[in-house]
Amino acid sequence: MTNWLPNLARGTGPLYVRLADQIERDIESGRLASGTKLPPQRNLAYDIGVTIGTVSRAYALLRQRGLVSGEVGRGTYVLERVGAPRTGPSAAQAFGGTRDMVVASGKTRMDSSAAPDIGQAAALERITTRIVCEHPHSIASYTRSLPAHWFDAGRQWLAREGWSPPPEGIVPTLGGHAGILATIAAMTTPGDRIAFEELTYSHVARSATVIGRRPLPIAIDEDGMIPEDFERVCAQQHPRMVFLVASLHNPTLATMPEARRRAIVDIARLHNVWLIEDNIYGALLEETPPLFASLAPERTFHVGGLSKSVAAGVRGGWVASPPAYASRILTAHKMITGGMPFLLGELAAQLVLSGEAQTLRNQVLEEIAARHAIAAEAFAGADFTSHPRAPFLWLKLPEPWLSSTFKQAAFEEGVLIDDEDEFRVGRSGAPLHRVRIAFTVPQNRDLIRRGFDTLAGLLDNPISGFDNYG
Repeated sequence: MTNWLPNLARGTGPLYVRLADQIERDIESGRLASGTKLPPQRNLAYDIGVTIGTVSRAYALLRQRGLVSGEVGRGTYVLERVGAPRTGPSAAQAFGGTRDMVVASGKTRMDSSAAPDIGQAAALERITTRIVCEHPHSIASYTRSLPAHWFDAGRQWLAREGWSPPPEGIVPTLGGHAGILATIAAMTTPGDRIAFEELTYSHVARSATVIGRRPLPIAIDEDGMIPEDFERVCAQQHPRMVFLVASLHNPTLATMPEARRRAIVDIARLHNVWLIEDNIYGALLEETPPLFASLAPERTFHVGGLSKSVAAGVRGGWVASPPAYASRILTAHKMITGGMPFLLGELAAQLVLSGEAQTLRNQVLEEIAARHAIAAEAFAGADFTSHPRAPFLWLKLPEPWLSSTFKQAAFEEGVLIDDEDEFRVGRSGAPLHRVRIAFTVPQNRDLIRRGFDTLAGLLDNPISGFDNYG
């Protein structure tokens, strides 16, 4: 296709989406006929002035749309069109991110860090049956007032490291994500800037964008957010809030030391910035440095839940708020989610208050440790960061692999993982050539081993890193 070049001036969104959309339009118009070989990734990247990673992600998106096929060693070809034509960009890309909303069956999911299945169903069935028998009217209607023991459960579950949240500051939520978004909505206004670690649980940053807030990336290192860069951004951009994953950071697994936490608190106080402390992974640790909620209780919203340590499907979470703002968070949560379903709220509370949640957490930790040992064996000799209590590892790729091309190669082999762009706030920053491999969703250890073996095999075949998947 020496005479064909796409026009990226059309469309909106990330460059790789624009490129994929342009190629789709040219396929639909007949400009790119069935059987046409698309340019090699490196050639096209040079011709249109983008990175190889941009072209790789565009080609991967076209494969997911069923428009092209990649043949190892031969290149990427336009498929024959069958059925009704497609229109519009992929719904999965509407708000950014690199995951698809709909995943083909038969794939091994290593792109989710939910608590592993260790037989929680028996406990959930037992407690749910009791709730249905004891509260038949409550589960059949709206929850207009929250029972006091829901707040007690949150206070008990969030307490750690000698810190216990004030009972009047607890807000039960429909999972940690909903609690975080409710806090952002309640404590900031549209147009406000929210600071994030430059790599983070970026669904929060995208959610903030959807409700009109503007995310700002802050540089990180092996200890987490860098105070000097946080201070620079505060002085120049004046964010209203900062979101932090300070313990078992997602995806780097850093745990911020106490001295740095205190430095962040000092800067937040100086510039009057609210703090959201997402401790969803910290709950997996036996000990952590002092929580932000204990260092700066007047400005910290501490968020925790059951998804990583007990059972993700329960959707149980809590925010520990400065007491003066708890009612505001509660109202915002109801406005955003429609309110807490009684069955889920009661289930989460009874899991905690009965001690069942702690029992399940211990079993979850045992399973994570066993799977971590399998990972350490499978990737022996590779460059990766891990922790025996963490449900994922952060793998450095050998040359010439790019994060996006490795993810696509893994997909072609039946394994779903996350590339580094899934965690970026914005699309700036130098490439890290890393991927996150989670290992708690596959139902048994044999599936885990097969998934690891597949990925390790790709690492041993770096020639696939460029044109073989272009």
